[in-house]
Formats: sequence, C-alpha cells, structure tokens
Amino acid sequence: MGTRVAAMGTRPAENHTSVPPKQDWRTVEERKIDDWLPVTASRNGKWWYSAFHNVTAMVGAGVLTLSYAMSELGWGPGVAVMTLSWIMTLYTLWQMVEMHEMVPGKRFDRYHELGQYATLGLWIVVLQQLVVEISMDIVYMITGGKLLKKFHDLVCDSSCKDIKLSYFIMIFASAQFVISQLPNFDSIATISLAAALMSICYSTIAWGASVDKGKADNVDYSLQASTTSGMVFDFLGGLGQMAFSISGHNVVLEIQASIPSTEETPSKKPMWKGVIVAYTIVLLCYFPVAFVGYWAFGNSVDDNILITLNTPKWLIAAANMMVVVHVIGSYQVYAMPVLDMMEMVLVRKMRFSPGWKLHLVSRSLFVAFTMFVGITFPFFGGLIRFFSGLAFAPTTYFLPCIIWLTVYKPRVFSLSWCANWFCIVGGVLLMVLGPIGGLRQIIMEAKTYQFYS
Repeated sequence: MGTRVAAMGTRPAENHTSVPPKQDWRTVEERKIDDWLPVTASRNGKWWYSAFHNVTAMVGAGVLTLSYAMSELGWGPGVAVMTLSWIMTLYTLWQMVEMHEMVPGKRFDRYHELGQYATLGLWIVVLQQLVVEISMDIVYMITGGKLLKKFHDLVCDSSCKDIKLSYFIMIFASAQFVISQLPNFDSIATISLAAALMSICYSTIAWGASVDKGKADNVDYSLQASTTSGMVFDFLGGLGQMAFSISGHNVVLEIQASIPSTEETPSKKPMWKGVIVAYTIVLLCYFPVAFVGYWAFGNSVDDNILITLNTPKWLIAAANMMVVVHVIGSYQVYAMPVLDMMEMVLVRKMRFSPGWKLHLVSRSLFVAFTMFVGITFPFFGGLIRFFSGLAFAPTTYFLPCIIWLTVYKPRVFSLSWCANWFCIVGGVLLMVLGPIGGLRQIIMEAKTYQFYS
C-alpha cells in the first residue's frame, strides 16, 4: 500500500520548508536532550516491535465491551459499524505511517510535530492527543482495579472479607509506579509483547467460552431500550464504544520513531509490516468477541462480557488476570508520549537537568494523578463512551485525513480526495454524537455513586 502514494495524492507542497538529507540540524544540547527523551532515546526497534506495540495499543479492554455495543446497535448496524471502523482506521493509520518521513532528512516523531508541519498548530493536536492518552490511562487504571477485584471475588469464597475497589486500583497503580521508570519504548518491548499475547488469549477465551455455553435460552436480540429516547442514547453510546475499540493512532508516530531508517529501508516499510500483522490480530480478536458474544447472550450481555461469563470460574479468573497483564502494558504504551511531552517541557522550557531524578518525580506524579482520578470517578462504561467520541474520533478518523489533504493536495473528486472526505465526515459525526450516550450513562451512574465508598 505504501508504494502507491503517487496514486493516492501528489507530493507534499513545495512551499513547506524541507531539511536536506542527512543534515543534522540540531545543536549539541538538543541532541543530548533527544537522546534522553522517551520517544527519541532509542531507534533500534524491529518490525515485530511495531506489531506488538500496536496490538497492545489497539486491543484494549474495549474489546470486552463490543458484545454490549452490538446489543445497543443490533445486528445490521453493528456489523456495518465494526467493518467500517476497521477499514477506515487502517486507512488513516497507513496515512500516518507514510507521512512520518515525507520530508527528506526529517522524521515526524510525534503526532503534534506532524500537525505543526501541516499548519494545524501545536495546541490543536496536542490537546486532542493529551485528552486521548490521559483519559486512556485513567480508564486502564479503573479497568485494572475492577478486574483485580473480579479475580479476587471469583477465587475467594464467601468467607473472605469484601475489599473496596479503591484498594484494587491502588494495587494496580503500584505496578505502574515501578514500570513507568523504564526509559523508552524499546525498554518496555517485553512488557508490550506479554500484553499483546494476553490480549489474544483473553479475546479467544471470551468468544470461545461463549461458543461453549451456546445460545442462551430465550435469547433476545431486540434493542435493550424500550423508549425512543433510550434507543437513541444507546445507539450513540454504542457508536462511541466502537470508535474506542479500534485505535492506536495517538502513539503510532512515537512507535515508528523507535525504528531505524535508511535511504534504502525507510522506517515506513518495517512499520507497515508490523501494522498489517497488528490489524490482522485485531480482526481475529474483535469480530469474534463482538458477534459470538452477542449471538450467545443477546441483549442480556453485560458491558464486560467476562462478567456475563461466570463459569467455569477458573477460566474466567485466568482471563481476568490476562486482561490485567494486558492493561499494564497498554497503560505504559499510552503513557510514554505523555511522559515525553512532560519531560520535554521540564527540560527545554523550565530548564530542569535531564536525569533519573526527573524521571522518578515526573513519572510518579503522572501515575499518582491517574490513580487519584480513577479512584474518584470509576465510571468504566461511561468513561469509555464519552472519551471515545470526544477525542478518539478526531485523532483517529479525521485529523490524519486533514493533514493528508493539506500536505499532498490530491485532485478534487479523485479516489484519495473522496476517501479522505468520507473519513472526515464520519469522524466529525462520531465526535459530535459519540459522547452523548456516554455522558448520559455517567450522569445516571453518578446519581447513586458515593465517593470512595
């Protein structure tokens, strides 16, 4: 696909400033800082690093909500939205991989650098990216705590003392305090590999156990809501959940930055190879979980299918721990660009000295912040729906297309032009409509929620 750039659009406009090939435009101080910052510290990544980093970023706990999203959309709309989401996000991810080195001699190692080059401005992209990545880490903090609690409740008999969710979130956070001190993407490669393998395992357990149980008695495939307003809100919420489920664009350039690049083998070749493997795994994980889970349980499925699957206990307990391992890796993949931004500001703007002390303080503060927010507002389903439409839709569906149109300027009504505008319109609709259902669910759950109970 990467060899067909000329067919999809013209070369970048000449009025953009290009950096001569092989010319290192950085000062000695900037090179020293770049060698310390998480995103640019190492360029020794392999194509399979790209594969499992992308799987870890994309196949999140959101896969467990897809059967529930199907119950809100129904068979026809659900299958259509899932298929379109997979195709559209693969296309926009390909665009970002292609644009990483579209200027000779320069690599856009961060999403906001690409946005600045395309004249979108720094803060338009940075704010969207930060909302996505911080909200994802908050959701993963909550998910990790909930799954640890679920594991405890499954393996412990009725005589065990009930432990509050807050304590399990703290237990999950304790692992993140330690792992967050690893310096860059290459250093978390083993964790990311384990997370990717776990995602395949628990997805297989989710749909395999559903097949084993078979279709529930008197299974009902009608929509959950009985009123028109309820159906509308549920439909919008389901859209948000599916927009959340297939996404990794917010970290794709940062992952590609860890791969070496030469004139003979630019980084986009191994990166795209890894992306294809990752998206194949996404296809094999997401579609069976969504469709088989809905087939088995209909509209009685929970917003986390592992909750619906209570037996056999040992298998569901194992699946919950697999998700915990995966979420540990996902948290780190999404945290790395945020930590990079934080430390870049601290070193370049506030003139702090780079070193392990700055790593320790800045990263511990970030983990503590996400832990505090997660303990305070543990609205798992609502948070996924709200943030997916609000932030994931722009950075995943239409910002790459806007940048592509701005830089390559494809001919009006050409295939590239039409494909990009299709993604832009669809992404804008997701951004506007997606958060509505999630906000409604947050409000409904907040009515009965007691802080730190």
